[in-house]
Amino acid sequence: MIGELINEWLKELLVGGIIDNLAGLFDNVNDKVADIAGQVGSNPQAWNASIYSMIRALSENVIVPIAGVILAFVMTLELIQLVTDRNNLHDVDTWMFFKWIFKTACAVLIVTHTWTIVMGVFDVAQSVVNQASGLIVSDVSLDITSVVGDLEARLNAMDVWSLLGLWLQTSIVHLTMWALTICIFIVAYGRMIEIYLVTSIAPIPMAAMMGKEWGGMGQNYLRSLLALGFQGFLIIVCVAIYAVLIRNIAVDGSITKAIWTCVGYTVLLCFTLLKTGSLSKSIFAAH
Repeated sequence: MIGELINEWLKELLVGGIIDNLAGLFDNVNDKVADIAGQVGSNPQAWNASIYSMIRALSENVIVPIAGVILAFVMTLELIQLVTDRNNLHDVDTWMFFKWIFKTACAVLIVTHTWTIVMGVFDVAQSVVNQASGLIVSDVSLDITSVVGDLEARLNAMDVWSLLGLWLQTSIVHLTMWALTICIFIVAYGRMIEIYLVTSIAPIPMAAMMGKEWGGMGQNYLRSLLALGFQGFLIIVCVAIYAVLIRNIAVDGSITKAIWTCVGYTVLLCFTLLKTGSLSKSIFAAH
C-alpha cells in the first residue's frame, strides 16, 4: 500500500515536471523564428535608424576623403598605363584621353553617390525578400501539445522509470532550445550588423571600380552586397521549409519521438540558417 502511494506520488511529481518542461518549450524559438521575417525584411534604414545615421555619417565624413585619395591614385595609375601602352606617346590616340576623362568622371560620380548606390542594392534585395515572405512564409509556431494529443493522459499511463527518463530528456531539451534560440538570434542580428559594417566602408572599394587593375575590388564588393541582400531570401526559404516540416510531424508516435523530432527540425533550421551566408556568397562568387 505504501509502495503504491509512493509510486503514485512519484508519477504525479514526474508528470508535473515533464508538463512544466514542455510548457512553452518552443515559445522562445517560435518568437525568434517569427521575428526573422521582420528582421530580414527590413532595410538598413528601417532596422535601426540610430545605427544607420551613425554609419552614414562615418562613411561620408571619414571614409569618403580616403576614397578620394584612392580614386586619385587609381586614375593616375590608369593614365600612366594608357600612356605607356601607346609607346610613350609615340603612338598617340587623342580619344584615349577623352576615354580616361570619361572614366574618371564616372568614378567620381560613383564615389560621391556611393551611399545611394549601396542602399539601392539593398532596397532591391529587400523588395524580393518581402515578396517571398508574403508568398511562402505562413505559421511557423511549434507547440508540442498540439503534436502529442492527450499529453497528460498518455503520461499518466507510463510507469515511473519511463517518466523519469522522459523527464531527464525534456530537461536536456529545455536547455538545448535556449541554445538554438541564441543561434537564431545571432543569424538574424549578425547579418544586419555585417550589412552595416560593409556599407560603412563602401566608398573605398567603389573608388577602385573604374580602374583596370583595381576594378576587381569594386566588382567583388558589389557581389558581396548582393550576397548579403539575397541571403535574406535564402533565410526566408529556410523558414518556409521549416514551417512545412513542423506541420507534417506525425502525431501517432511516442512522446519521446515527437519531442526529438521537433528538436531535430529546429536544429536543422539553425544549421541551414548558418549556411545561408556562405551559400549566398558562393552563388554570387563573392569572397
